[in-house]
Amino acid sequence: MNEHQVVISGGGPTGLMLAGELALAGVDVAIVERRASRDLTGSRAGGLHARTIEVLDQRGIADRFVAQGTRHPAVLFHSHLVPLDITDLPTRRNYTLGLWQTHTERILGEWVDELAVPIYRGREVTGFTQDDSGVDVALSDGQSFRAQYLVGCDGGRSVIRKTAGIEFVGWDATKSWLNAEARMSGEPEWGMRQDDTGTSAIGKVEDGRVRVVLTERQLGGGSEPTLRDISEALIAVYGTDFGIHSPLWISRFTDLTRQAVAYRKQRVLLAGDAAHVHPPMGGQGLNIGVQDAVNLGWKLAQVVKLTAPDSLLDSYHAERHPVAARVLRNTMAQVALGRTDARSKALNEIVSELLRTDEPRKQFAAMMSGLDVHYDLGCGHPLLGRRMPDLDLVTANGPLRVFALLHQARPVLLNFGEPGSFDITGWADRVQLVDADTTGGWELPAVGPVSAPTAVLVRPDGYVAWVGEQTRTGLTDALTTWFGAPAV
Repeated sequence: MNEHQVVISGGGPTGLMLAGELALAGVDVAIVERRASRDLTGSRAGGLHARTIEVLDQRGIADRFVAQGTRHPAVLFHSHLVPLDITDLPTRRNYTLGLWQTHTERILGEWVDELAVPIYRGREVTGFTQDDSGVDVALSDGQSFRAQYLVGCDGGRSVIRKTAGIEFVGWDATKSWLNAEARMSGEPEWGMRQDDTGTSAIGKVEDGRVRVVLTERQLGGGSEPTLRDISEALIAVYGTDFGIHSPLWISRFTDLTRQAVAYRKQRVLLAGDAAHVHPPMGGQGLNIGVQDAVNLGWKLAQVVKLTAPDSLLDSYHAERHPVAARVLRNTMAQVALGRTDARSKALNEIVSELLRTDEPRKQFAAMMSGLDVHYDLGCGHPLLGRRMPDLDLVTANGPLRVFALLHQARPVLLNFGEPGSFDITGWADRVQLVDADTTGGWELPAVGPVSAPTAVLVRPDGYVAWVGEQTRTGLTDALTTWFGAPAV
């Protein structure tokens, strides 16, 4: 029986990101992935939001993605509404990156390869049993693994979630869409069209192919969609199928909306689509999955390495479940705005007017881009529980950006007061202490300018765990809560 400290079921973006996070922390992690290669067929997520790009920047790999994507200055809350400009949000990454999931996975896979994470391809987890010390994981090829923890990143039909007996509650599908990439012998009508059924669109992709998204008149059944289905849907909307032929792939998606009631059951955890599924409006799914992984990775690493107690893992559900719940709500709202009855159209017009005004635009743009995530870490300075701005720092080692200090996924205590005024000897093996100056302004998306603190404790995921304002009160508790007891 093979042994790994952590086994991840699923090698999509969430599983790859989590593997990278654990490997950076020195954890023996392995991925089990049913696909025999990295090849990804079909249309998946089409881009990265600003906060996800920041997360990748925190690990020093964002520019690998940016170099292969297309920058867009806005996010969409609903495709019929005005684009929400994000270029004035306080972030270095004030854009959405157009990049298909196949490229995102490839780049993440290259990073994980550099970190020497083994990926067991062409097999999948079929079941598991767990006890007080670990999990026995059964694979489809008859082999088995022993792990301290098992993480399900295996999608909306997650075997891990089902086997663990975790409820997946929410709302059944009411609408469906057909999606395909193919060729057309005729000249199509490019762009978006709306009719009484909903929205449809035809766009250009590489090598002369086209991508179509078509609202179905009736909820699609359980069978796999065919080229005939695509042709009939095109004719229903456009009066012709434009001679569509030679499909590369065809798929169907719905507005099914569900969330796991718990992200953890003993030594089994869930992340990404295994924990939450929702319609793809706004392109949020991949992004919150990657951010799930970054929240979980450093916590799980500390528990595996016995630096922190197992109870630290409870904060993963406490922090990430509300984030996904809000995404479920906003995608359901977007589906409602897309309805074509007179009352829904009136609502659409009102919301459009609202989002053309500055403050609502900033609030919704921050929400859709993930820049406004706020973990409830108690009362205090507005920075507490929010992403740390990527400030320019002046240090004894020269100029640095804050995110450069997070490349190895280690926490950092930034002291902006008198150099040498902090002593964190008990945590020196885990927490960086950096005396720094900064001349940049402190501003948070959707919040605005905030007062400059004298010190901040930044977690490996880039969120602020403690803020000092001319005092060190609470620092020892914060260090102990997030990074374990001090070394003796």
